[in-house]
Amino acid sequence: MVALLSGCSFLKKNPKPKANPAIAADTDENFRQRFVERRTGELVTGGVAPETARAQATEEFKARYGYTSAAKK
Repeated sequence: MVALLSGCSFLKKNPKPKANPAIAADTDENFRQRFVERRTGELVTGGVAPETARAQATEEFKARYGYTSAAKK
């Protein structure tokens, strides 16, 4: 019985599907956009000019999350 089952292909495990790197890049970019928008709003509420607030929020994102692909752009 063992000899009959040793060569069956249906008993082999299916390989895991590969992760799509585009999904990770999209997630990083989406996170960057949300962070910058939220932080810009906070800074504008605090009295900072919108252009300055956006630039500061972008720099804060790069400093805090520099390991992401979105921060390296």
